Amino acid sequence: MSISVTGLTKTYGNQQAVRNISFDVEQGEVVGFLGPNGAGKSTTMKIMTGYLAPTKGEVEICGYSVAEESTNIRRKIGYLPEHNPLYPDMGVIDFLKFSGSLHRMGKKELKRAVDYVVETCGLAPEAHKNIRELSKGYRQRTGVAHALLHNPDVLILDEPTTGLDPNQIVDIRSLIKEAGREKTVLLSSHILKEVEVTCSRVIIINDGEIVADEPTETLIRKTSGVKTYFVVLGGVDNPQHTEQILETHFSKINPSDAGTKPGWHIETGENTPFQQKLADLCREHGWHVEELRPVENSLEDIFRKLTSTSGDRES
Repeated sequence: MSISVTGLTKTYGNQQAVRNISFDVEQGEVVGFLGPNGAGKSTTMKIMTGYLAPTKGEVEICGYSVAEESTNIRRKIGYLPEHNPLYPDMGVIDFLKFSGSLHRMGKKELKRAVDYVVETCGLAPEAHKNIRELSKGYRQRTGVAHALLHNPDVLILDEPTTGLDPNQIVDIRSLIKEAGREKTVLLSSHILKEVEVTCSRVIIINDGEIVADEPTETLIRKTSGVKTYFVVLGGVDNPQHTEQILETHFSKINPSDAGTKPGWHIETGENTPFQQKLADLCREHGWHVEELRPVENSLEDIFRKLTSTSGDRES
């Protein structure tokens, strides 16, 4: 077992940031650790990496206790915090060499390691620059290189794609997937589409408690007996009145611009004869269907349903 979290609780004064959570991550898994602001994600990651002490509970990394064997833990973990801790006045290579020296790597080992992460993280074109001269994307690459440098068994990445443009996000995604072939990866991100295509499993935390922990595909398939359709209706004189009529017949109605014209996302029960009911309403009210298609469930939909009562606090 690469990561084992058991009964983890963290209290700040009267506030419980994390409430008795437990989960395991097997070697070679790439797991998304998700939650709204204030849910407890960053607190949990800081405890896992030894930066914070838990109020209660235990964390083991590769069989070592975080509380009792922090030196061994640091050898096993590569950590990229949300706020990438780089030294802006150092050159990229000098920073990586300095980081390697803190891990007590010998000269030959360090050179091999620096050459490897520079190539793996695509840093070669910018490796001659000081860190302050790098773009946001290359700074993130440098942070990932720093996390990979000592060849850890476990990577913990907190918001690794924050502030990146779409091309940079694809690059970092590729790095994470490549690392996940050999290492255990736990990553946090607010870009749920990236988690959907990168992670084989998702853990969702809300108000300090785990509310979902399943393989990504399984979680997305779960619709809780609800289907969603996107509908555009023609012959509508008063959209607000039409929406009120729809609301009396279907589970949930949301205006949407997802099609060529404004329409509605309509949720209905799994066994509801939706198309027949809609056809009956069209005949009754003189409407006609201009667009009708099912909407696939997404990780974002699941996330919103499971965390919709959460506030907007800092984690």
